[in-house]
Amino acid sequence: MQDFSNDKGNLALSKFERMLKSNRIFFFDSEEFEEIIYYYLDNGKINLAKKAIALGLAQHPMSSRLQILKVEVLILENKDKEATNLLHFLEKNDPQYDEIYIQKAAILSKNNKHKDAITQLTIALKYTDDLVDVHHLLGMENLFIENFNQAKKHFTACLDINPDDYSALYNVIYCFEINDEFKEAILFLNHFLDDNPYNEFAWHQLGLQYKNNKQPNQAVRAFDYAILIDEFFNGAYFEKAKVLQTLGEYSDAIENYFKTLRLDDPSAVVFVHIATCYKELKNNKMAIKYFLEAVDEDPLLDYAWLMATELLIAEQDFEKALFYIKKALDTDEENIDYLNRLAEINIQLNLFEEAIEALKKSILYGENNLIVYLMYADLLHFIGEYEEAVKILFKAEKQFKNEVDIFYRLSGLFFMLKKDNEGFFYLKNALLTNAENVLIFKDLFHYYYHREDIQELIQSFI
Repeated sequence: MQDFSNDKGNLALSKFERMLKSNRIFFFDSEEFEEIIYYYLDNGKINLAKKAIALGLAQHPMSSRLQILKVEVLILENKDKEATNLLHFLEKNDPQYDEIYIQKAAILSKNNKHKDAITQLTIALKYTDDLVDVHHLLGMENLFIENFNQAKKHFTACLDINPDDYSALYNVIYCFEINDEFKEAILFLNHFLDDNPYNEFAWHQLGLQYKNNKQPNQAVRAFDYAILIDEFFNGAYFEKAKVLQTLGEYSDAIENYFKTLRLDDPSAVVFVHIATCYKELKNNKMAIKYFLEAVDEDPLLDYAWLMATELLIAEQDFEKALFYIKKALDTDEENIDYLNRLAEINIQLNLFEEAIEALKKSILYGENNLIVYLMYADLLHFIGEYEEAVKILFKAEKQFKNEVDIFYRLSGLFFMLKKDNEGFFYLKNALLTNAENVLIFKDLFHYYYHREDIQELIQSFI
């Protein structure tokens, strides 16, 4: 964006806008027109930019720079043919003007003709004074056609001219990463840092590469150098903390995560990492605190809701767990994991009807876990809804074939419903499938387990 903070720039823009309002014609030199046009383009005021171009060319018809700005607007308006014709005209009159070839390349690239764009940019490279810009464009075009080695050469050329070109450095590393060349990236960065030891971004990238190459201690060292150069480098603190976390150095990791919070706005991701570290340190109170901080920042963060709830369950604080799982369901009422946790908590609070309703919804929304079906059936059994329990087990049987847990439960429920033929049928199938698991039947249907005719069948299989 053009800088109109200086008096000359402000005067030129004010003068131009006064001219438009008064319908009078004022004279501007070509550089003033360029600044005005760039200002309007940068602010999305295309029509005003077009007016400035038209007036500029009326006063400076031989200005190749103003003609190029006209080309840029034509490209923005998808008038590629008109832009190309104007570029051909300019090339005949000024064949060594690098912007002609850069704009030709822009049109070709836009139309996915990246190899032809590279040809035009290679010509521009011969005439340009801005080698960094053209090498960067060549690098990007090579990325489009996945010629990563050639792209790497052009981005490296940018760095040779300007070692502080972070975009070029990032793209060089990307070219290594896309080919899983982590060791090569490390060698490149170490060589680069030999010549540019105070480049904090390069140290940060080196830390990431060490992390990718499973060299955590070297990664921490690299992040420390980045922080030493720039004590406000938030990304370096965050990545260092992540590596320390993988090393099991949870207290140090927490300290570095907190530094990121002091340097930047609160982040749900950072809170989750802090909470996870506290969980590993067996400090459930602090873990719960920061999982809840995470969901305050991002209410849709499933993992944080579930972990906070599970820790509250572990602490046997079921009332608070119930409160937060209900808040989670307010954000996503069809979330199966939330509904299953709600059922577990309600069971602990002896709220069996509520637990049954939660499991019913869980299955309705697509739950396909056998344990959930069994829990649902057992609850129905517990409150005396035997026929409903049988229906749920039949539904489970269609999905989970030859499951002994289903057979033993169906057997017992049929005995309770005075349907002995069905009871013996499912008990026999259960014993044939896995007689050792007969304890399921004993635990759930103790009375029937000891019935003489049922014991006779069981003993024949044991």
